[in-house]
Amino acid sequence: MIAPPYDVISTEQRRIYRERNQHNIVRLILPAGNGDRYTHAATILKSWRDQGVLAKDDEPSVYVVRQEFDTPDGASRVRTGVIGAVAVEPYSHGRVRPHEKTHRGPKEDRLALMKATRAMFEALLLMSRDSDGALLEELRSATEGEPEVETRLAGALVSLWRVSGQAGESITAAASRGDGLYIADGHHRYETAETYRGMVPEADRTLGLIVPVGDPGLEILPTHRIIHGDQVDRSGLMSRLEPVFDVTPLASTHDAEAHLGAADRQARCVVYLPGPEYVGLRLKEGIELSHLPYAEESTVTDLHVAKIDSLVVEQIRAMSLTAAKLSYSPSAKDAIQRVYAEGAAGAVLVSPTTVEQVLAVSDAGGFMPQKSTYFDPKVPSGLVVLGW
Repeated sequence: MIAPPYDVISTEQRRIYRERNQHNIVRLILPAGNGDRYTHAATILKSWRDQGVLAKDDEPSVYVVRQEFDTPDGASRVRTGVIGAVAVEPYSHGRVRPHEKTHRGPKEDRLALMKATRAMFEALLLMSRDSDGALLEELRSATEGEPEVETRLAGALVSLWRVSGQAGESITAAASRGDGLYIADGHHRYETAETYRGMVPEADRTLGLIVPVGDPGLEILPTHRIIHGDQVDRSGLMSRLEPVFDVTPLASTHDAEAHLGAADRQARCVVYLPGPEYVGLRLKEGIELSHLPYAEESTVTDLHVAKIDSLVVEQIRAMSLTAAKLSYSPSAKDAIQRVYAEGAAGAVLVSPTTVEQVLAVSDAGGFMPQKSTYFDPKVPSGLVVLGW
């Protein structure tokens, strides 16, 4: 009955999950109905509880989750974390740290669902520095036996272990150790939970899948930019970019990925224009950047994507004759295909942000540009439900 998070499910995927199983969690996280769909979700939730579709644990537990998956480049990864009830409190306390700003609309939607159902169906993805490796070791020990549940979602094998008693307390202690947790994915849901706590004081916790930073499967994919607008003049664009970047013509997507993967402290990207044409860009040494957004936030200006957004993406948008809009993809091949399929002006392929960069921005109290990270795989919705 699990599904991806609500904000990455397309209309077609929503239909597929609804038809696949009458008890799929998508019926709660993206409820249908001609009237108040949030009230409809609450009615469904009550019926599932009454029918025993959802059962309450008879003792406090945590839930160890392992996801085995392949990255877009074909490498196999395993990410392991633990779902627990995480205290909800203001960011100013410093124990839960964000790295991006949120928008009002999604929070209003999630708050309406939470008020109607008095439940949380989706776990945030949180990171723990786990400096002493205690959480890594506890999770390794917890996954030595056979999982209680095993299923597949979006190409990943998902395994779950319910851990109670002393073993559960040991995992909880290891996950709670240190100076705080970092939100990797789920800022809107965390802030919604904080708002709801102000309305319902007993709702002082939310669901979080906590993954140690040292987990080898903690993967951040790039977020390539697709610019939707009229095609731009190639020579005019190059005249704007050449004073700032070293420009290298490239022959293929393979060359583009090699260009992005080069070990280099200088920001680099690949501009893809219909034609096809690939242009590799590398920021020249000594370029003045004090005029850029975030110029006074060193941890943010260190991000390649922050420089590329201002120096490249915004240049292409400005040259488009229409109000160019952006969409995003973690796959370079997908981004290029969408340029043609959606009649886009072009794409800007970028390198992924690193986990350490995310931690540094969070520690400094900064905020990354929109869509700077894409943690993959997403935490499945419906593995655990927290109710009040």
